[in-house]
Amino acid sequence: MTNNEQQVAVVIGAGDATGGAIAQRFAREGYAVVATRRHQDALAPLVKEIEENGGQAIGLGCDARDEEAMCGLFSKIESEIGEVGVVVFNIGANVQFPITETTGRVYRKVWEMAAFAGFLAGREAAKVMLPRGRGTIIFTGATASMRGGPGFAAFASAKFALRALAQSMARELGPKGIHVAHSIIDGAIDTAFIRENFPDRYALKAQGGILDPDHIAEQYWQLHKQPRDCWTHELDLRPWMETF
Repeated sequence: MTNNEQQVAVVIGAGDATGGAIAQRFAREGYAVVATRRHQDALAPLVKEIEENGGQAIGLGCDARDEEAMCGLFSKIESEIGEVGVVVFNIGANVQFPITETTGRVYRKVWEMAAFAGFLAGREAAKVMLPRGRGTIIFTGATASMRGGPGFAAFASAKFALRALAQSMARELGPKGIHVAHSIIDGAIDTAFIRENFPDRYALKAQGGILDPDHIAEQYWQLHKQPRDCWTHELDLRPWMETF
C-alpha cells in the first residue's frame, strides 16, 4: 500500500492493558497502528507482539499534554505513514486524594492528562478527518465520568470535562461524517495493578467479575464499524455483577 491508501489507527495512551489490547485489535484488521505513550521505550513489547502476529505497528513517544508535540504527531502520521482513520484517546490519570490534600499541582496535572490532552487529540484528529468526511474518534471514560466520589475531585473533574468534550464534538462532527464516541468503563480491569493492589476484586476474574481488556477492545472495534445510520455515542461497559 502507498501511504495514502494505508489506514492508520492511533492509540494515545497505549498502556499494557486496555490501550495495548485496542492497538492489537485494530492491527489484526490490517490497520497500521500508531501507539503512543510519554516514553517510547515502554512501547517496545507491544510493537514487537503486534509485528510477530503479522501486524504493523509504530511506537512513538509523545507527551499528549504538549500542543506542539500533538500537532507534530498527526502531521508525521499523515505525511509518513498513512491516513488517520481512527483515534482512540485512552489516557487514564486516575488518582485519589482527600480534598484537603489535593494540591494545585495534582489537580492541574490530572486535568492536563485526562482533559486537555483529550482536547488536543480530538482537535488534531478532526483537522485531518474533516476534509475526507469520515473517521472515528473514541474517548475512554470511567465511572468518574458520571459521578464524583470521595477523594476523586481531580479525577472526576477531568473525566467530566472529557465527556463534555466528546458530547460537543459528536454534535459538531457527526453531521459531517465523523463518528465521535465516549465509553464509560465502569469496573475493575484485568491489570497487574488490580491484581497486586486489590486481590479480593481480582479474585472475581474467574466469575467474569472484572473487565477483560480484549473484550473492551472488541467493543471499540465494533464502535468503529457501526454504519452511520446507527451510531452509538456513549457506551457503558461493566461486568455483569457491577452495581450502578
